[in-house]
Amino acid sequence: MPLFSQTISGFWHAQFFSGDVLYSDEVFTVAINPDLSEDSRVMVLETSDGRVMAVLTPALADKIDLYQGQDLSEPTFRRKLNEAGVTLHGADYLFYFSEADKNELLQENLEGDLRRLTEQDDAVFSEFQSSASEQDLDDAYVELDHWAVFGSFEQNRLVCAASMYPWEDAQIADLGVLTLTPFRGKGHARKVVRSISKYACDQGYEPQYRCQLDNLASVSLAKAAGLTLFGKWDVISPDSTD
Repeated sequence: MPLFSQTISGFWHAQFFSGDVLYSDEVFTVAINPDLSEDSRVMVLETSDGRVMAVLTPALADKIDLYQGQDLSEPTFRRKLNEAGVTLHGADYLFYFSEADKNELLQENLEGDLRRLTEQDDAVFSEFQSSASEQDLDDAYVELDHWAVFGSFEQNRLVCAASMYPWEDAQIADLGVLTLTPFRGKGHARKVVRSISKYACDQGYEPQYRCQLDNLASVSLAKAAGLTLFGKWDVISPDSTD
């Protein structure tokens, strides 16, 4: 696995190893943690080096009949979840900058008609949103009132925007990006992602890029912007019957 910052690795280690480990081998680890939030009472992380970590509340561990010393594997764990009616939301890819790529980013001077957006850009941003589909707006979750917002312009029109907000009370900034359909494939998104990411790094945050596994365009953008796959992260579905 590429060398990611201690901020990133430490954050995810804390998510999955702050409780009591029920089972661990070279590939699969399961822990219980009573302090998990309602939305995260089951989480699974598969890192890009093939390790799989799971954590769940003691109540859910009881429900799916997990106990100390039990011989487990990832397929067995997922089968137990399914048999108990516990469903997961569907994994997201997690991308970050490796330390080497982050250092390269910090030395970069990006060219193009792009800048940070502020509340003074309300009319410009409203026009941008009105030109996008509801589905694209929901998927991207780019908002002018987020912690940081950057945009790229073409002929004085905002055609691509990205926004970030601090994530999970950590020094991690989660980003979303949206390019209006007629302006895709021109490099706007790559430049905006790198610009807002450089800003986040300058503020002491690690940029985080998430997307669904089947969003091939978003995966391609992450790689084009210089981000590296960290892993796949899944949480319990809001519709789970547990």
